[in-house]
Amino acid sequence: MKKQLILEDGTIFIGEGFGSNSDTIGEIVFNTGMTGYQEILSDPSYCGQIVTLTYPLIGNYGINRDDFESIYPAVKGFIVKEVCDFPSNWRSEFSMNEYFQMKNIPGIAGIDTRKLTRMIRQYGTLKGAICSIEENADEVINKLRTNSLPTDQVKQVSTKNPYPSPGRGKRVVLVDFGMKHGILRELNQRDCDVIVVPYHTTSEEILQLRPDGIMLSNGPGDPKDVPEAIEMIKGVLGQVPLFGICLGHQLFALACGADTAKMKFGHRGSNHPVKDLATGKIAITSQNHGYTVEEASIKNTRLEVTHIALNDGTVEGLKHLDYPAFTVQYHPEASPGPEDANGLFEQFLALMEANKQEVTAHA
Repeated sequence: MKKQLILEDGTIFIGEGFGSNSDTIGEIVFNTGMTGYQEILSDPSYCGQIVTLTYPLIGNYGINRDDFESIYPAVKGFIVKEVCDFPSNWRSEFSMNEYFQMKNIPGIAGIDTRKLTRMIRQYGTLKGAICSIEENADEVINKLRTNSLPTDQVKQVSTKNPYPSPGRGKRVVLVDFGMKHGILRELNQRDCDVIVVPYHTTSEEILQLRPDGIMLSNGPGDPKDVPEAIEMIKGVLGQVPLFGICLGHQLFALACGADTAKMKFGHRGSNHPVKDLATGKIAITSQNHGYTVEEASIKNTRLEVTHIALNDGTVEGLKHLDYPAFTVQYHPEASPGPEDANGLFEQFLALMEANKQEVTAHA
């Protein structure tokens, strides 16, 4: 079935639809990963977005039961050069087309994804629609230009109620802004006693759980759209050790007096080099974000930049100078991508242990 991809600037691509027959509207972004499409489509951070995959052949190893990063995908649609109808892999249970039909996700294949990616790199992210070939293009373009995209993505993907993921080690309260399962998995592997809580949980409610540490998860959208989380971070900062990832990193910066800004086209892929300023070491990282912490805004805070992106020099890591708290913009749990930065979870555990010993010594 023919479908069209219509952009707010009036550009139209004609391709073959796959997955759901429904129409969709979202922010068009691109991801440069060569593999990991299952993790990408199930990453809650893509809530409200239509993802263009720059690697030309997608779906060749199918969809399996193990590689999901959430139970309910929040992505609005997929754009690919070629979708594989007959995947070949011993773990494969569904084709992309079959899974997208099950989850009501529309996709479009057969368009020039290189051209689309170059447009986004030149002009920035654009609103777009995947719709039937019969839809009136002028009406769709007018709708895209006049309507705003939702700003409640975190509310859409965060857990509605707290729940435990028990362990016998350190107790970690994991604040779910759109958490990837990979983060929870890494904490579970280290025997942490994890309690996952909704994005609007207050600092008082978190501290009542008597955590050894607090983890701020990844998530979608603009961090300034989650003011309740910023207030919560202010309330827990200095009380217990804190580790933030991606959106959690941005929220931490805002809570400490720094500022954030929307990037032209963001970082989305599995091969972003990041430099640790303390050691000089380079990690190849997995990233997915459209906002960044503005470096100039850090000067009048008690924050220190710990990591930078080598591609564009943007801030990739922060630590607090007075309290046991650090954050990174990239994904140390990867999923998908390299696990170069996996040791940050050990750093978090060591921070919790050191803080516990200090509290005991002063008791």
